[in-house]
Amino acid sequence: MNFKPILIVAGEPKSVFFEIFFKSLKFKKYDSPIVIICSRKLLEDHMKKNRIKKKIKLQKFTTLKNKKLNNKSINLIDIEYSKKNHNYYIDQSFDIAFKIIKKKITNKLINGPISKTRFLNGKFLGITEYISHEFGYKNSAMLIYNKNLSVCPVTTHLPIKKVAKNINKQEIKKKINLIYKFYKTKFNINPKIAVLGLNPHCESFEKFDEDKKIIKPLINSLKNKILVSGPYPADTIFLKKNREKFNVIVGMYHDQVLAPLKTLYEYDAINITLGLPFLRISPDHGPNEKMIGKNLSNPLSLIQAISFLDTN
Repeated sequence: MNFKPILIVAGEPKSVFFEIFFKSLKFKKYDSPIVIICSRKLLEDHMKKNRIKKKIKLQKFTTLKNKKLNNKSINLIDIEYSKKNHNYYIDQSFDIAFKIIKKKITNKLINGPISKTRFLNGKFLGITEYISHEFGYKNSAMLIYNKNLSVCPVTTHLPIKKVAKNINKQEIKKKINLIYKFYKTKFNINPKIAVLGLNPHCESFEKFDEDKKIIKPLINSLKNKILVSGPYPADTIFLKKNREKFNVIVGMYHDQVLAPLKTLYEYDAINITLGLPFLRISPDHGPNEKMIGKNLSNPLSLIQAISFLDTN
């Protein structure tokens, strides 16, 4: 079987990602060749720190298609890095990955943690939106996936004060349809989807009630095709007897669903971007600079990300 390579954009130069990357390679053998896009110097520095003796195999993206990649060594695409060219370094890393994907050499991409404030600088809400824009796809969704339960926020990295203004039937419908399509395509199941209300207990003393005027009517309009129900109060949906009824819980804002899922599964979850013509995943953790060099970072999320792409 010919396994397509898994591209990995390492992301932030100062990050625990290299540590968990080495731990992930040590944890198990993957069938797919892994190509990491980063600075060779940074990689070698971290290899020394972590006492890694794996051979580095340098691959250039222009000839990647014609080279025989293997899953026994680190296949590296070298990007020059200096402290002065931080954003350019990350932008170039993504640019090379995007070119490889557009050439249909592979359809598998993982990116390490990126400082959204520094790299995106307000141009996009998150890396999900950045990548979607680069490929011309406006309709995308963030699915934090665990085989037992996944979550999807309708709005992503918006300040709380702006959430209500960005809740509408069209956006909720887009997310639900993308979730439905993903589960039908990848797992051949009609997912059971719960939708949360925006307000505490799905109640509001305001004249305009989003739960009654927007969310409930939208859910009713989709019930003939999709197993969707709600709106449910966010404070009880994650109780065991409630969450076991669903494959996915859709929330109105980021922390409404990500905070409880991370409490339940910690690092056993991956961030999948729905709506792209390829599989893009990021491990569910940040740069965490304070942990660099301590050899205490948990690699489970990256292991799950690589393993998911290795079998899809």
